[in-house]
This record gives sequence, C-alpha cells and structure tokens, in this order.
Amino acid sequence: MIFPESLKKGDVVAMVSPATMVKEEYVKGGVAFLEKMGYVPRLMPGVSGPSDGSFASTREQRVADIMEALRDPEVKAIFCTRGGYGCVQLISEIPMEEVRNNPKWIIGFSDISALHALWYKSGVASLHAPMAKHLTIEPADDVSTTGLFKILAECPDMDYMVAPHSFNRIGQAQGVLRGGNLAVLNGLASTPFDLLSVDEGEDVILFIEDISEAIYAVERMLTRLYLSGTLSRIKGLIVGQFTEYRPDLNHENMESMIDALLRRYEINYIPVAFNFPVGHVSLNYPMIEGAKVELDVTPECVRLKAI
Repeated sequence: MIFPESLKKGDVVAMVSPATMVKEEYVKGGVAFLEKMGYVPRLMPGVSGPSDGSFASTREQRVADIMEALRDPEVKAIFCTRGGYGCVQLISEIPMEEVRNNPKWIIGFSDISALHALWYKSGVASLHAPMAKHLTIEPADDVSTTGLFKILAECPDMDYMVAPHSFNRIGQAQGVLRGGNLAVLNGLASTPFDLLSVDEGEDVILFIEDISEAIYAVERMLTRLYLSGTLSRIKGLIVGQFTEYRPDLNHENMESMIDALLRRYEINYIPVAFNFPVGHVSLNYPMIEGAKVELDVTPECVRLKAI
C-alpha cells in the first residue's frame, strides 16, 4: 500500500465534484478553509457545473477533472466537495495504473466510497473524511476537521478513543482498515472494485456507515456479507453512524438489528464497536483506508489506532 506524501504549506489541492452538484457556498467555504490552512485550492473545471441533471457536471467532465488532478505534478491532493451519487460512473474510466503511478490523497466520504475502492484496489491509501459542507459550517477547531488536516500535514496516523456501547463485542484485533458507505460498496460486489469481499488469510478491520437506508435493506446487505463469507473472515467490525431511517416492526433501530444479525450468525469471536463516530454526522472522524490498525474494544472504551 502506497501512502501519498504529506502536504506542505503552499501545496496545491485540487477541488473536484465527482458526484452530485454542490452548493456554491460550500465550494467557497472549502476554498476559504484550504487557504486558511496554507494550501492553494485549485477549482477543477467541473467543480461547480454546469450541472448535468443531478450531477455536478457531465460524466466526461468529472472523469477529466480527476485525471487532470492525478497527472498534474503540482497537485498534491484531491479534495471532493460532495458525495450524493455519480462516482460509480467514473471508476471504470480511471485506470488503476494512473492512480498508482500518481499517488495522491483523495478525500471525501459517502458516494466517494466508490473512489476509495478504486484507490484501494490500485494500492494507494485514501482518506474517508469530511468534505466542503463540513469545512463551511463546522467551527475551525472541529475535531474531525483538525484530525483530517493533521493527517494530511503529518504522518498518516490515527488514535481514537470512543465511549463503550452495550452491543459491543469485547476483544482486540489488528488488520488493514477499509470500508465506508455500505450501500455504495455493496453495489460494487463481484466487480474489480469490490472492497467488501475478504479472502482467507486477509487481516481486515471493516467499517460501515450509511444514510437513508431502511433497516431491512441494511439487513439484506449484511446478510449478503455473511453468505459470501466476509463476516466470518474479518478480524474486527466498526459500526459507524446509520442516519435518517425509520424504525420498523422488527427492530427499534439499526443497532439492535445489527446486534441480532451478529448473534444469529454467531459472529461473536471478533471485536465489534458500535456507535463509532464516522458517517453523515458532525462528528465524522477521518479514517485512513489502507492503514494497518489495531481495534481494541474493552468494557471501558473503544480504541482505534494506526500501528
């Protein structure tokens, strides 16, 4: 796994909109914050449109923006303004060798999980982390924001302490961190970008999050992961934030469904951390896709740290 170079003051950061169109105020907010941190934001041609339906720009323009940012030696990182939907249209047109030969941090979450899958399969680490809206509306000392820019400017490191949860499974494990938006990654099953398939002998710590997915839909996706063998092979599971859904007649909330599913399939031999601060929430810890980590779940706390 290649880890992109750390950023220095004055480095150029390309801003791209690879999925849904983004509000101009968030683009401006992202620009202002990057400048405040000492970087030089470069707005790629399609970042603010013209839009193509719900997309920030045409598929061709969105591909061209990422390819130009990859190939330009002045650009040191690629900052995605927003998720939504659309990255899956791009990944087959961005050659893996281009990503590997031009290793740069790509930053974002939600639909950007498809790009994280591309980066991971290309052998390059990436950052599942806040985007332009977060930089615009959250305070400058927000812990997720400061964590992101610390990773970018220093060595790729993480060390998070999280409160315990009643559904947690106690234990300790080491492995390579990967994951992201469950629905997006589930849609890449049986493709060259399948990030959720874990082979025998792989040491993987998996993290998942989602928004606006019904409880039954998440249960269906997790059941597929069990039937495919993934849930039996991972070394640890981090259950992030599942937001904007309704209770159903079977489960009061998403966490109780996941707990019941793990018990049903007797997934009781790995550490599992519930309510981890990653997802479509203000407290959205940056996660380094491809980093080797240790997950330690105790009755007192959960600790996730790079090793």
